[in-house]
Parts: sequence; C-alpha cells; structure tokens
Amino acid sequence: MNSLIVLNKNDNVGVSQFIIPEKTKINGQDISTIDPIPFGHKVCLKPINKGDPIIKYDQIIGFASKNISAGEHVHSHNLEFKEFKRKFKIDEKKSLINEASEKYFNGILRDNGEVATRNYIGIVSTVNCSATVTKMIVEKLKYSNLLEDYPNIDGIVPITHSTGCGMGVGEKNVGMQILKRTIDGFKNHPNFSHVFCIGLGCESAEISMFEKSINKHERIYFLTIQNEGGTRKIVDKVYSQIKNLLNDANKVTRSPQSVNNLVLALQCGGSDGYSGITANPALGVAADLLVSEGGSAILSETPEIYGAEHLLINRAKNQKVADKLIDRLDWWKHYTSINESTMDNNPGPGNKRGGLTTILEKSLGAVAKGGKSVLNDVLLYAEPIKEKGFNFMDSPGYDPVSVTGQVASGANVVCFTTGRGSCFGCKPVPSLKLSTNTEMFKRMEEDMDINCGYIADGSKSVDDVGEEIFNLIIDTASGKKSKSEINGYGDEEFNPWQVGVVM
Repeated sequence: MNSLIVLNKNDNVGVSQFIIPEKTKINGQDISTIDPIPFGHKVCLKPINKGDPIIKYDQIIGFASKNISAGEHVHSHNLEFKEFKRKFKIDEKKSLINEASEKYFNGILRDNGEVATRNYIGIVSTVNCSATVTKMIVEKLKYSNLLEDYPNIDGIVPITHSTGCGMGVGEKNVGMQILKRTIDGFKNHPNFSHVFCIGLGCESAEISMFEKSINKHERIYFLTIQNEGGTRKIVDKVYSQIKNLLNDANKVTRSPQSVNNLVLALQCGGSDGYSGITANPALGVAADLLVSEGGSAILSETPEIYGAEHLLINRAKNQKVADKLIDRLDWWKHYTSINESTMDNNPGPGNKRGGLTTILEKSLGAVAKGGKSVLNDVLLYAEPIKEKGFNFMDSPGYDPVSVTGQVASGANVVCFTTGRGSCFGCKPVPSLKLSTNTEMFKRMEEDMDINCGYIADGSKSVDDVGEEIFNLIIDTASGKKSKSEINGYGDEEFNPWQVGVVM
C-alpha cells in the first residue's frame, strides 16, 4: 500500500501507487513521506537542491524551484519548467517490416482495392452553412428506420464543422489547404461506402474545389443548397438518392485481409501520472507489433512531444525525416510566440490533478505511444500517409482536432489512452479506449476497452498488455464494436484544425 513505482535507477522521484498519508514509511525506500501524496503523484527519493534537474524515465522533466527533501511531494509548488538543450543523433536506418505477413483481419475490400474496417454512408458538410442540412438528412434517415433492413451498413454519419468561409483561398493559404486536405481525406476514406459532399454555393470553400481534387472512387456526390433550390429540396433529393443506393451499400462481405492494410491512430487524452508508465508504453508495444507486420501507426500532437522530440529524432530513418520534424517544432514555437503563448503552456488542470507537472513530463509519457520503430515520415496535418510503418503527423494537442487529422491521413482504427476517463469516438473509424489505472477502469468500465492498470498493479507486464491491445485492434478492425461505438460516440467529433485569418 505504501510503495512507489521507480522507473529507472537514475530517477530522483518515484510515483505513488496509492494515496499515501504524511509521515508514512515507504516500502523499499529509506524515506518517509513529509506530505500527503495523492494517487499517481511524485515523491522525492533523495534531497534535490534548488535549480537541480528532476529526473523521471531517466529524463529531465523539470527543475527544482526550491530545495526538496526526501519524502516530499514533488509537483507544481516545487517543480518548474526551464528550457534546456536536448541531445540527439541521426543516422540512416531501415525499418524491419515483414512484408509477407500472414496475419489477417476480416476487412471489407472496396472496388478500388482499398480495405475498410467499417461500412458507413457519409454526409459531409464542406462549410458551416450546410451543417444544418447535413444533420437534417441524417435525422430523416434515422427516424425513417430504413437501415433496419440493411444489416451490413453500420450507419449514416454527419460530418459537420464550423468553418469553410470567411477564409483566404489559394494554395498558399494554410487554413484553406488544411480544410481541403481534411475533407478530401474523409470523402475518400474507405470506411465510407458512399459520400455526399454538401455546400451552400457561395462560400470560400466552394464545392468545385473538392469535386476537382482527387476522388478515389465514383461513389462520391457533390451538391449545393443554392443549386438544388433550398433546404427542403436538397434534403428530399439526398434522402431519395440514399434510399436508392442502400442495396448497393449493403452488398459487402468481410474477408481475410492482411494487417498491412491497418493504419493505427495513436492518441492520448485526460492523461495522468500513470499514462507514461502503463497505457502509453503498452500501446507502443502494440504499434510496434503492427508495424513489424507491415501495418502503419500515426503519432500526433506536436505540442505534446515538445521536450521529448529528441527521442523521435533519434529514431528518424534519415536526416530529411528528422528535418521535417524539427521544422514542425520550429513552426509551433513561432506560432505560439505570435499568439503570445508558449510551448510549455501545458499540462491542463486535469493532467495536473492526475500527477503531471510539466510539458516535459507529459511529452515523455506521450511519446511512449509511438513504441520503438523507425520513424519513416513526418506528415503535415491531414496529409495522406505515403510510407508504411511508423509516421508522425503534425497537429495540435487538442484530441478531436488531432484525431480528425489522423483519420483524414488514412487511419482506420484509433487507440486512445486515458487516465482521467476521456470519452471519445470518431466515426467512421472505431476508437478503443485504454485505461491507465485500475481504479478509473472499474469506475468507467462501460467506456473503457482495456485496463492497462494491471501493469502498475503488478499482475501483467507491458508486453502482455501490448499484445492484448494488438489482438483487440485486429478484432475491432474485423467488426467487433468498441465501447465508444456501443455508447454512440463519434457523430460530433469531426473537428478540422483552424489556422489563419478569419475575414
């Protein structure tokens, strides 16, 4: 009950496994607590002088803002962020991928050769002005109960957002290019059997922009409210068109498909002091297993690798890939500075209550989701994945925005770790929730798919749980519903990154 998790012999802090009262002797350590220690928080293992580094994971997570005694609670009151130079070395690497993998999942083979993990029909609003019409179409279809006769269709998904107009146009406009890549990624996603892209007719993001861009199949339809004669007419028209294609959308069967068709989005939210100890490294093991079998994994959230970027740069397959990541971090430093913010404006209040103190500590835990595979490429937000294996995609740390970009890049399964209990889904892609601690898993079991807290409890290893996650990824890709799907999450989480001037 009074033991700590010490992650490395060089660490000068340990992590509490339980709420520890003050003046309590710590098992296995020659110290007693000076303060009450909350669950998942840090305890000083030996005296630390003001200004000295505080070490966790054998990495610097910050610096002592005052002298800290052994047994003292280490958190925001005595641990502060300071910038320092990280070391990294780049040399040529080659991914070890089994291109002849014999591992399979039951996927849906599309007519263009792509493989789906789900079979939805999508109604995509290209501008906020068509969001209400999009929802009207979906609601009319749901209340009609039409889909009850088509069991192979997973549902109708409204893809709505709050942008698309009042923004600059052209290839040099970052905001518009991000929106275009995001919507292109969703309209082409193999998890949609058919897609209706709906605009207003006078917006900046004109429907023609998406009609003229890459369309990977002929099951995409483009309409505007103005051209169709108004709200009721377009709702009735699309409703009628969908009724006529339901037989075609339902004609799918699942068949064995190589796991090299799986693209895993790696995500964390509502992190706590256990995230970097249990769920994140276990997810990293699962990601490495998938990559070794020819599949792909996408790590994101650029502000939440800040301070741990050297660990990724060391894994870059060459200097070009390393430079891409460094360039993205430099962009973020500039972006935050012109908006009068800083890269260390993190963790959030919930993270801190869970035991995380600095962005360095949070980032070191977050990077663990990416496993140990070679970093093959760095993508812009929502840029289509080009290299199989482990990839990094630039994005904010805000989870819905980050996952939206990952799905647009091609992710067809999401794994989302959480210590505080984040609830999340992202249709048309299934999302698995991985709990970092057993207490939260028991409290929110209807939302959590796997309890990684067994690692901290000592009943399972990181590798054991990683393999469990990998097997669940395959089962989920094969059609098994995730907890978020059972609970109905996923219709409201589409959230493209908005960058640039709103005019």
